[in-house]
Formats: sequence, C-alpha cells, structure tokens
Amino acid sequence: MSRLRLAVVGAGHLGRIHARLAAAQENIELVAVVDPVAATRDQVAADTGAKPLADYRELFGTVDAAVIATPTIYHSQVATELLHGGLHLLVEKPMTSTLAEANELVTLAERQQLVLQVGHVERFNPALVSVREKIEDPKFIEARRTSGYTFRSTDVGVVMDLMIHDIDVVLSLTQSSLTCVEAIGFSVLGDHEDLVNARLHFDSGCVANLTASRVSYAAERTMQIFTGECCATLDFAARRASIVEPTQEVLDRDFQAEVLSAEQKNHLREHLFSDMLVRRNLPAVENNAIEQELLDFATAIRSGANPQVTGRDGRDAIAVAEQVLEQVAAHQWDGALGSRRGALAMPLTPSVLSEPEHWTEDDTVVLKRLAG
Repeated sequence: MSRLRLAVVGAGHLGRIHARLAAAQENIELVAVVDPVAATRDQVAADTGAKPLADYRELFGTVDAAVIATPTIYHSQVATELLHGGLHLLVEKPMTSTLAEANELVTLAERQQLVLQVGHVERFNPALVSVREKIEDPKFIEARRTSGYTFRSTDVGVVMDLMIHDIDVVLSLTQSSLTCVEAIGFSVLGDHEDLVNARLHFDSGCVANLTASRVSYAAERTMQIFTGECCATLDFAARRASIVEPTQEVLDRDFQAEVLSAEQKNHLREHLFSDMLVRRNLPAVENNAIEQELLDFATAIRSGANPQVTGRDGRDAIAVAEQVLEQVAAHQWDGALGSRRGALAMPLTPSVLSEPEHWTEDDTVVLKRLAG
C-alpha cells in the first residue's frame, strides 16, 4: 500500500508537533510544510525532511491530505481552498471561527467526498480512552481546564481556545440534545473572554458544569463523570484516570447507615473507598494522543470510514461554544451604586483580527502570504 502524502499548513507550536510525528510514521510521507515565515518553515523542514513552502496552493497535485494548524481565523479560507483542490483535511480545533463557516466546510467536504477531521485531541487521551467503556448515560459532568496566559491562540477567547475541548468530550459522552445553556465570563487581558463558567443542560437530564480559564496561577485539565453505576475522575494532563464503583448493596439502596454499630461506623470511615465505594486506578493506555489522531486520520482516508472526530463533531462543538458566548455576552451585573455592568466587563473595542476593515498591514501580509 502506498504511503499517504501529507502536508502540514502552519508551522507554529502544534504544526511542528504534527510535522515531527507525521515524519516518523511508516505509512505517511510528510511531503511539505507550509508557513509564511521563512525561518519557521525552513527549521521544521530541516528537522523533518519535508519541503518548505510559503503558499499552500503549491500543494495541489503533490499531496493527498493536509493538517491545518494555522491560527483559527485562517482555517475557513485555507480549508475551503484545499477541499476544492481535492485534499482530505485534519483541521486543528476549533474547526472555524464561526458556526456558519463550520457548516460550509462540512457541506463542502461531504459534497467532495473527502475526510474532514477535527483536532479535538482529548478524544485520544489515555485518560478518556481508559474509562470510555465504563461511561454510559452520564448524569453529571464537572470539568476544569485552566492555565496561565500562554500568548498562543489570542485570536480567540478561552471558550474556543480551551473550553471547546471539554464541550466536545461532553457531547461525545452524552449523545443527547442540548436544551439550555447558562454562562458567565470575564475579559481580563484583552477583547476576548479569558475566564468562563458554563452550565449545559441536556435532554437526557445530564448536566455538565464547565470552567475554563487562561489567567489562572494553577494549570488543571480534569473531569469528573457521574453515571448511575460509577464515578470516573480523569486527569487529562497526567493522562490517568480512576473510577469509583459502588457495591451492589449501595446501588440497590439497601445500605442503611443508621443501623450500623459504632464499631462498624468507625471501620467504614477508614475503609469507605475499599468496602463500599470501591475506588481503583485504571491501567494507563500508553499512547501519544496527537500521533493516534494522525493515524486515525490516515485510516479514515484509506478505509473510507469516518474518523473518530468528524467535521460534524467539530461543527457541533462550535454550535455549543457560540451559545456559551451568547450567554456570557448577555449576562449583566448590578454595580455597587445600582448601575449595570455589561457583558464580560470587557473593553468595547472590535476584535482587530475578526473584521478585515480592522486588520493591520501586518495581518494582511500574513494572510496574503498564506494564500500566496
């Protein structure tokens, strides 16, 4: 079987990782790396043996597929042109800046009969992989995703940057329609929200409480998932998970604390998580999540099957993210003197990277270089 000819468009932090991992795969040939900055693309090309290119349109006829790891604001334009050119795509999350753009990409990919995969890499995280078969009909999900300010992905806010990871995981676990969204958030260092808490209600009755911050002094990527049978605790950063499974006596509601003797109560205080709510660490599934994502992409192209994270999945996550942002923008606070404080408590200045009329000369140069 011939090797999949692949290019990576965008040689920033994630693009470099994709390029390095792709170059190491036996069934993938990393043909090119594309970036408007010569020094960046040349360095990645030297490290991987790929050809450095400044214009992604030079890829047509030379590759079968591409990974798009440009800033989010360029995803739609680059992906649209590459899909029209017949390339299968793995687009880093979020797939696009808006739901409308996402719908257009999904429609185009399906019309062209091309694989459109989205880089929601937590689906491949060993922590989630190790518990997924245990999770059925979740009742409550609590997720926290926090970090310091990295100065990456500043063209989007924390919802599209960080929370969207957990939105995608929650949607994949609940498999239920969203019925209500509540959210509150703040802008701290710019025009985008940097701290958001959202509460998602689903038709199944499940409730998910999600917190995301990129202005926190402590880094955290955790999730707790409660079902009628167990509680799973995931640490995405450590790539580890544990599970608490109540005994049948507890599940049947036959446990009666009030009839226990003092001696039995003392024993359970020390042994609750070994005798009644049995806790165990799950065996780690050792893998590199981004590498597994790339392999899944290659398999989908060869087999004609859907990848684990389809374009529709990426679109659905953006749809929920937009609802979260709408609720954040709609929230009001009462000021100390009775005045109203508006959405986000943020500067009322336009996002210069979202509207062409506000682009600087440097912004325009970057886009023109990417597009040739």
